[in-house]
Amino acid sequence: MPSPDRRLDPRRKPRQVRAALTRERILTAAAHIFAEHGYAAGTTNRIAEHARISIGSLYQYFPNKDAILAALLVRHIDRGTWPQADRVDLSPGSLRDMVRALVRNAIDNHDDDPQLLRMMIEEAPFSRELADTIDRHERTRVAQLRGLLARHPDVKVRDLDTAAGLITFTVEVNAHKLMAAPRATPVETFENELVDMVTRYLSGDRAGG
Repeated sequence: MPSPDRRLDPRRKPRQVRAALTRERILTAAAHIFAEHGYAAGTTNRIAEHARISIGSLYQYFPNKDAILAALLVRHIDRGTWPQADRVDLSPGSLRDMVRALVRNAIDNHDDDPQLLRMMIEEAPFSRELADTIDRHERTRVAQLRGLLARHPDVKVRDLDTAAGLITFTVEVNAHKLMAAPRATPVETFENELVDMVTRYLSGDRAGG
């Protein structure tokens, strides 16, 4: 993992509601501008104009558009939660349904504008905030899934920690790849194949296992 670029650190951390709302307006405007004009043409002037603030006000929050794009990716990752995990059915015979809920959540969490989604991954620089967010998100998702695997009677994997990490990475990366690319593969087909693959792995239905 590359070292975070300190030049991308936000200049101002919102401490009041008004400041937080202004920062959110900047990010929302940036998402629109980047998706409409592309990253190269998505200037800070255009972003400020769309957010209806002065360029000076924008620079109070972000030093440049690279920092804005990094913050957009942070916001995207932070929104990728699975609040329904506590309500997943863990009764015998429900393993496929549990896996489908996991995969469907990942797909829904990546349901952004495809062009913006590609841009965030391909263009976003590596800030300290982004590094911390990725680490926190990964640890949270892996721990959440491990807890479900440990309680489900149909799970037959040898190492729960390894399994939770592998599945989390596989589902997240493939969901992002699907939703950021032109839909050559229907979402339903992708979902069904990924559910089948993960379910077979968890149930011990593996060749040579």
